[in-house]
Amino acid sequence: MAKITKKAAQERINSIRKDLEIHNHNYYVLNAPTISDFEYDMLMQELMGLENMFPEFKTSDSPSQKVGSDLETDSSSLEFVQINHKYPMLSLGNTYNKDELFDFNDRIAKSIQTPYTFSCELKFDGTAICLSYKNGELIRALTRGDGTKGDDVSRNVVNIKSIPQKLTGSGWPEEFEIRGEIFMPFEAFDRLNHEREENEETQFANPRNAASGSLKLQNPLEMRERGLDCVLYHFISDDNPFKTHIDAIEAAASWGLPTSTYSRKAYSIEDAIKYIEYWDEKRKTLPFATDGIVIKVNELDIQRQLGFTSKSPRWATAYKFKPEQACTPLLSIDYQVGRTGAVTPVANLEPVQLSGTVVKRASLHNKDQMDLLDIHIGDYVYVEKGGEIIPKITGIESSKRPLNARRPDFPMTCPDCGATLVRDEEQAKHYCPNIDFCPTQIKGRFVHFGSRKALDILLGDATVDALYQKGYIHTLDDLYNLTKEQLLTLDGWKDKSADNLLESLDKSKSVPFERVLFALGIRHIGETTAKMLATHFKSIDALADATRDDLLEIDEIGEIVADELISYFNDQRHKSIIEKLKSAGLKMAIDENESKKLSDKLQGLSIVISGVFSISREELKQIIESNGGKNVGSVSQKTSFIIAGDNPGPEKIKKAEKLGIKIISEDEFNKMLMQ
Repeated sequence: MAKITKKAAQERINSIRKDLEIHNHNYYVLNAPTISDFEYDMLMQELMGLENMFPEFKTSDSPSQKVGSDLETDSSSLEFVQINHKYPMLSLGNTYNKDELFDFNDRIAKSIQTPYTFSCELKFDGTAICLSYKNGELIRALTRGDGTKGDDVSRNVVNIKSIPQKLTGSGWPEEFEIRGEIFMPFEAFDRLNHEREENEETQFANPRNAASGSLKLQNPLEMRERGLDCVLYHFISDDNPFKTHIDAIEAAASWGLPTSTYSRKAYSIEDAIKYIEYWDEKRKTLPFATDGIVIKVNELDIQRQLGFTSKSPRWATAYKFKPEQACTPLLSIDYQVGRTGAVTPVANLEPVQLSGTVVKRASLHNKDQMDLLDIHIGDYVYVEKGGEIIPKITGIESSKRPLNARRPDFPMTCPDCGATLVRDEEQAKHYCPNIDFCPTQIKGRFVHFGSRKALDILLGDATVDALYQKGYIHTLDDLYNLTKEQLLTLDGWKDKSADNLLESLDKSKSVPFERVLFALGIRHIGETTAKMLATHFKSIDALADATRDDLLEIDEIGEIVADELISYFNDQRHKSIIEKLKSAGLKMAIDENESKKLSDKLQGLSIVISGVFSISREELKQIIESNGGKNVGSVSQKTSFIIAGDNPGPEKIKKAEKLGIKIISEDEFNKMLMQ
């Protein structure tokens, strides 16, 4: 990794963490990833490299230290019961580099003095599942969730034909868990998307998203028609009678459980790599999606000796196949303006087949990426489509560059409103600063405002565009002045459509404050940050009056977010919109019942938490606040004490000891509250 200053490293670490949290939510919860697996893995590797180079910035809540979660965070809209896993459900480390497989093997060899073998398995591209059996009967099925707890999807899993509710044969332990992947074969995926196309419904981007979305359907009978399948590959029991992983999986197959017929035993890492090389080409003939190979130490006693990190087992790793690539001419470049004003260059390509679909367009990210590629109009470009999502240009074939190829001019002004663009150095993006008068940003803000995670109003792109073109809406508060007569002037609108929209607007007035704050569309304020701010400040007025220092006192609020909030609330136009939304009836404060204190035992105390606890950090923060305490993110002379869990941040502990600040355990904290 290139040399980097400590300050720049900290800023980059914070930036990557925020990006990864967003991508985790898009992938695991929304089933709508916006980057490829490869790009995600490269971001994760960059983060891990920086954290290793600057260990003082490594924290237990970093995406590098925890499992991506598929759990809904809004407790008011939970659709499935969440249950704790008996054993943590971790993820796998991965690599795209075969040399790192030798490093993986060397680490094992240095720790273990006895011979060992490997189990080599296809990495099915689906959604993780944990099945629990007792006395030969299926009693529960949980998703991975956040690794500690998962959604109980038992009612849906029993509708997957390959998963037995009762085992056959004999020899199973009284209780055991077996984990694996629920996936959708290509045939079922194509059939489902064809049906959705005919019904004018949004099609799934790939089989993985389709499988994950189907598993969480509210109607189990509807899920039965989706054609899901399952493969199981990890057996766990307190009463494990097997000596090797392969023995356990073969026994599971004899009990009627679905296991892979493609796995094989390898006697060396070289043997495992031969297996990888075979399937890197052969996988294209499989009837289901696979994105790599999993290599596991076969001997269970050695697995136990090697143990786990906070995120993954030390005895297993995944080799990921690189995304498919194609080379095609670049015809032109469009510049698209997003909801927050970010201008993204999008390449128009000579149509080319890639991963089973025809690709005509691909993102170029930003001007820096274009400059790095030295891209010219007319170039032959390499396109990758990892994860079957928006394709990306990853390189050019300079030997094919036409003599008349020209370098594109990145616009200096907004393609939509003509305002002079500004550059965000942190994200290497150009933005249109005309947030209140740029048509694309205005309409995008309305779509975001009405989205399901925000106010859940019946506002699609077409409706917003029609209302905007009619001049009915310009600022968010205009929505609450809409009349039925105005709506009936829109093309194709009848009484029912108008009534439905007005009804959804009325229902939005009962949406909790944190979602209203998220709905405002303040740059850098996602769901999690909005909830954090709402919990801390309790009302929009208190947040608007907060100083920069007040904001920076909050854990995980950095300078960029603080400056954005100050700028937003200093704008009189935004203050006016908020007042009008407040007058319309939207909740601009947390209900007293929601913020009711349990006690004043922590009144006036500023508390820092650091490390991993028996409950989530968010739950611990809520306990502190409900007992009158204040959560702060950094250690200072004003800090009352630190609650230190497992693996606390060494710099925080060192600073606390230097300042003479008390450090207590989670148990000591709980005893404090019970006194």
